[in-house]
Amino acid sequence: MATLAAPSHIRRALAWWPAWLLAALTLAAIFAPWIAPLDPDRQNLLARLKAPGFEARGVTFWLGSDELGRDVLSRLIYGAQVSLSVAVLSVLLSGVLGVTVGMAAGYLRGWAETILMRLVDIFLSIPAILLAIITVAVLGPGFINVILVLALTRWPRYARVAYGQTLAIADRPFVTLARAMGASPTRVLALHILPNIIGPLLVVATLEFGLMVLFEAGLSFLGLGVQPPTASWGSMLSTGRNYVGSAWWIATFPGFALFALVLSANLIGDRLGDRMGKGR
Repeated sequence: MATLAAPSHIRRALAWWPAWLLAALTLAAIFAPWIAPLDPDRQNLLARLKAPGFEARGVTFWLGSDELGRDVLSRLIYGAQVSLSVAVLSVLLSGVLGVTVGMAAGYLRGWAETILMRLVDIFLSIPAILLAIITVAVLGPGFINVILVLALTRWPRYARVAYGQTLAIADRPFVTLARAMGASPTRVLALHILPNIIGPLLVVATLEFGLMVLFEAGLSFLGLGVQPPTASWGSMLSTGRNYVGSAWWIATFPGFALFALVLSANLIGDRLGDRMGKGR
């Protein structure tokens, strides 16, 4: 019996569903002011703890309301802005710092290599989430501080990868030729080494993106991240745990959104890693 099979281009498109999911969440965060049905900070105590689908005065709470009568769907959409912004900025900062340190250590060698890589080892010996909590406790909570803390705690992973990749590239003939022609270390690193190691670094950045989302949610859950009344998935989970028995939707929907975002980022990272491995 013949079986019906989807066209190849449809199968390829469906295979990249994590990318489509991540794109949908990103677009929702970017266009939150136009997509969110209500002001995420608008309180309505008469509509507090209402189940999904509740309607009051012509307003429908599609995902229910929280303990202050705020629309869970609107806060969920605006919370995506916080999670994605923190993840993107912290990945960029930690990537720039870590790649710079790793490439410098792998190219310069000698005392610079020893000092920089021992510094990396020191940071790697401390649990990242513990270091983040301690640092936030010292600097204070807030959007900017969370980004700085996550960047400062995660750069060693980029440094390790950049260091190993630079060691493998630094003695290649085209790098030796560039040095013999008088190119400065900065020029060699930027124009000859970085383009050849960017692939593995992108895989690390993709995997770190999901981890940054989790770290931000964890800090917000503990009250050390983005502060109320700003919507954050971590703070929504923290509030929702007190109402799991009576208002399950407060914690369930941000938890599902967090799961979907991290899963899509990790699957994209795995897919990139597999493709680069096959291309070698």
